[in-house]
Amino acid sequence: MYLYNSATHKKEEFKTHTPGRVEMYTCGPTVYHFAHIGNLRSYIMEDVLEKFLRYTGYDVNRVMNITDVGHLTSDADEGEDKMVKGAKRENKTVMDIAKFYTDAFFEDCRKLNIKRPDVVEPATNCIDDYIKIVSTLIEKEYAYLAGGNVYFDSSKLSRYYVFNDHDEEDLAVGVREGVEEDTNKRNKNDFVLWFTKSKFEDQALKWDSPWGVGYPGWHIECTGISLKHNGEYLDLHCGGVDNAFPHHTNEIAQSESYLGHEWCPHWLHVAHLNTAGGKMSKSKGEFLTVSLLEEKGYDPIVYRYFCLQSHYRKALVFSYENLDNAAAAFNKLVNRIAGLKPEGEVDQAVFAEYREKFVKQMSNDLNTSMGVTAIFDVLKAKTTDATKLAILDDYDKVLSLDLVKKAEARRAEQAKAKTAETECGYTVTGEGDPAIDALVLARYEAKKAKNFAEADRIRDELKAAGIEIVDTKGGASWKRV
Repeated sequence: MYLYNSATHKKEEFKTHTPGRVEMYTCGPTVYHFAHIGNLRSYIMEDVLEKFLRYTGYDVNRVMNITDVGHLTSDADEGEDKMVKGAKRENKTVMDIAKFYTDAFFEDCRKLNIKRPDVVEPATNCIDDYIKIVSTLIEKEYAYLAGGNVYFDSSKLSRYYVFNDHDEEDLAVGVREGVEEDTNKRNKNDFVLWFTKSKFEDQALKWDSPWGVGYPGWHIECTGISLKHNGEYLDLHCGGVDNAFPHHTNEIAQSESYLGHEWCPHWLHVAHLNTAGGKMSKSKGEFLTVSLLEEKGYDPIVYRYFCLQSHYRKALVFSYENLDNAAAAFNKLVNRIAGLKPEGEVDQAVFAEYREKFVKQMSNDLNTSMGVTAIFDVLKAKTTDATKLAILDDYDKVLSLDLVKKAEARRAEQAKAKTAETECGYTVTGEGDPAIDALVLARYEAKKAKNFAEADRIRDELKAAGIEIVDTKGGASWKRV
């Protein structure tokens, strides 16, 4: 398997510290608000990656943090703690906010068929781990105390910028949005490991430490949680591309300084989901959540399908028009699979051939767009329907689109509708949508009962939805126009 490595800027053969075992870490959500669908794009792609690793025989231990303290609004060391901000917004405690939005996040994941990681650890559970790491960094002179806080000393590193080499001017104080001067820092790239006095007044959560009452910085969380649950050698670290700097850069700095050896050789970053106005965020434009998509009539799995049609390293542009196109394509795909008859024997040779093709396509840097194309290749294959259904069901262990399951439900609906039509001697011919079939049948029943006003109302409703009805001998046919 070859994956693009953000640390080396090239595709590399994926190798692990322990053969056959993957220690995988995913940066989890900061649970101060609902996740927007841009956040969830990253989790969808990371979910596919984990499932594909398992599909190809790896034993995977995937760990995710839940940030419930320490993440400031600038993603650096300035601004208000996001959890405090969320608690003030809703007039609740930080822990109430954390529980509510953690539950909401995993409910969104359930709707999107995202598997829950093997380990999910809230940041507030590991305070002793952070204190141990920070203490060691101070002893090794990679950290220093100033103004009541503990800072990591970036000047001790031979190379700080791991993912991109920046000019010093690019990160000058006041140039990068959201960064203000912290006069306690020795170097502009230094970052806080433990906050005390400088951010103490508004902080709801605080703990005793050797340096005073305070709370951990955001970056130390992931190091502490990963070391606790993945061990000293991490194989694969994932996150959104916006996490690469400063968050992942700082994770590497503190982790390798603490351990004294390379920590994680392979980094995978998922590109942004953009709107016409640019990068999606919670603070501008419509706040796009899974619940909002559902309110507008979209199946969340259609959003997953929309994401899988693009490569994870390509920025993806969201619009309702694009989502409508994905929904139409997905619906046609389900209809085609519903047309397969689950009868006969599975041709094991053909099954093995198509499984091998799928692995080859997906092994090229998690190419999900080719994974989706593989579905259509199966439908065109010269083999039995039973074999096609078995292959598609196998692919779904990775893609998790519920295609066979949805097709079975569609087939059952169609069979039920046909039975109803036959019983009343009236045949509806359409495009395989039971809801439309039912309305056309209801129009016929209204006309038969001489309730012409109701029949006209149903006709107008269908016309407004772009459905054209043509009455035929003994029934009616309909089509979308």
